[in-house]
Amino acid sequence: MSQGSPGDWVPLEPTSASSAPPNPFVHELHLSRLQRIKFCLLGALLAPIRVLLAFIVLFLLWPFAWLQVAGLSEEQLQEPLTGWRKTVCHNGVLGLSRLLFFLLGFLRIRVRGQRASRLQAPVLVAAPHSTFFDPIVLLPCDLPKVVSRAENLSVPVIGALLRFNQAILVSRHDPASRRRVVEEVRRRATSGGKWPQVLFFPEGTCSNKKALLKFKPGAFIAGVPVQPVLIRYPNSLDTTSWAWRGPGVLKVLWLTASQPCSIVDVEFLPVYHPSPEESRDPTLYANNVQRVMAQALGIPATECEFVGSLPVIVVGRLKVALEPQLWELGKILRKAGLSLGYVDAGSEPGRSRMINQEEFARQLQLSDPPSVASAFSYFQKDANGLVDSRDVALALAALDGDTGLEELTRLAFELFAEEQAEGPSRLLYKDGFSTILHLLLGSPRPAAETLHADLCQAGPHQGLSLCQFQDFSLCDPIHRKLFSTYLRPSQTPNASSPGSPTALANGTVHTPKHKGD
Repeated sequence: MSQGSPGDWVPLEPTSASSAPPNPFVHELHLSRLQRIKFCLLGALLAPIRVLLAFIVLFLLWPFAWLQVAGLSEEQLQEPLTGWRKTVCHNGVLGLSRLLFFLLGFLRIRVRGQRASRLQAPVLVAAPHSTFFDPIVLLPCDLPKVVSRAENLSVPVIGALLRFNQAILVSRHDPASRRRVVEEVRRRATSGGKWPQVLFFPEGTCSNKKALLKFKPGAFIAGVPVQPVLIRYPNSLDTTSWAWRGPGVLKVLWLTASQPCSIVDVEFLPVYHPSPEESRDPTLYANNVQRVMAQALGIPATECEFVGSLPVIVVGRLKVALEPQLWELGKILRKAGLSLGYVDAGSEPGRSRMINQEEFARQLQLSDPPSVASAFSYFQKDANGLVDSRDVALALAALDGDTGLEELTRLAFELFAEEQAEGPSRLLYKDGFSTILHLLLGSPRPAAETLHADLCQAGPHQGLSLCQFQDFSLCDPIHRKLFSTYLRPSQTPNASSPGSPTALANGTVHTPKHKGD
């Protein structure tokens, strides 16, 4: 199996939990009693001083950042700066930045390999991205330009540093923003060395360093050579990782500042020159660079990524949530004392009936307002804030342990299939199919719709019959695991089978626990 395929990370045949590859979205920090005592002492004595001094230096950066761009128009900022602004302000920010990380405990930055010139590699790609301390890689790279969210411009000091950096800004709320970012990256990368290098964290989010997330194609769209940059924290205790589930910002900052000495290794790999095929296909280019970096790090290259605000993995031809939100819904309802086997959601097969939060609470016999609001928020709402009663019925049936998988898939089909004037009496179209997979597996709707189109190619209709839907959900050698081991891990002979994404974290299946910070 080639590195980076879905099966590298989620084995679909039962194996022992100990042989399952690590979950890159979960970081668990286990401290011995002696370590706890040490952190209590150093956390009370060393950490407050370090954090206070680091924040003072952070604010001292602001005058240098402001001075570099003061008095310049937006048109002038579209070109690289030169002269005294570049010399004085650049060196001032570089020196203070090194002092900031030094005060936080990063006493040593060890550099291996040689950084390529801007002509040899206009783009740098750094991985694994595991913590908010990773900008330390900017120092041995001589403060290259970065890509950041436009919303960060309003953050005190950080916004000034982004303007100083002449960062490429992307807005999540402006659909045209991504296109402009692509054009700007291509313009700078193909400037013939006129612009400094641009640094990307192609994973786009933080992991626990135990596997590489899927690389986003943004850094590779220009089709120019890139230099991979590896980031390692070879410390005896990993206090720096800031994953989707694990220690929060304050805890990571405090624990790291409590360490007597933290070490960072930055390694420059040889420049990667794309083939003609890779230059034309940014996704292929990104995948191949990801495999090269994973091999150098000695960790798996995975298809795991963030879609919206949730981590997803790829199984077969489908993307699924790393941890189904359905589990969280079940936890809320059971905590509220709801007996799932005795609830009638009032839904009608094939008919959409929209209900508000009050009717939702009445049908489920919930009286606790926070529980009602939390449970109601699980379901997708229309423009009027109403949810489809069919969604509620299917979710409750999935959570009911007495409902068999064949019965569950039949109910899902009956709820969302549509009547036909000719041919088969009822068919499941892409909207109903994507709703079912989104509800049960957390699959992004575009991915589910693509899979639906692929499944329909084998038949004469643009919809799936009950037989076709159950062949996919119960008989397909890959996807059937999603409806058994993954959807209902507690009902499998071995609850910690690697088919369950949560089992990959530590060999046990449990309800997700998210960051509190």
